[in-house]
Amino acid sequence: MARFSLSITAGPDDIDILGHVNNAVWVAWIQDIAGAHWASLATAEEQAALVWVVTRHEIDYRGNVREGETVTAETWVPEPPRGARFNRHVRFLGPDGKVRVEAVTTWALIDRASGRLLRVPADLSARFLDTTA
Repeated sequence: MARFSLSITAGPDDIDILGHVNNAVWVAWIQDIAGAHWASLATAEEQAALVWVVTRHEIDYRGNVREGETVTAETWVPEPPRGARFNRHVRFLGPDGKVRVEAVTTWALIDRASGRLLRVPADLSARFLDTTA
């Protein structure tokens, strides 16, 4: 599987006192696209049994987005996981095609029932790897 994308339009509740999308909103959007990517590729059984948690965010802010503007969010996983963890790349492109925000986030896989970390199974990780990178 290659990259996953979706469109997000900034609403009034997303805007800070400077008139652009608040930094905390970008973090929420990063989690939203990761969740949507997971939902698009995981089976119902996997979604019921497994949950992903963020262990690290690294975010670079390159431009602003104002209320009513739409960004295209893209995410991909360029490398296989290391045990229970993997890095997910995310970027948000403005209407002009320029990158507004880029992030690398580290996620860990947890067994819902036990609450314990799980090594990411190879068949699961293979669905998320971007083989075009």
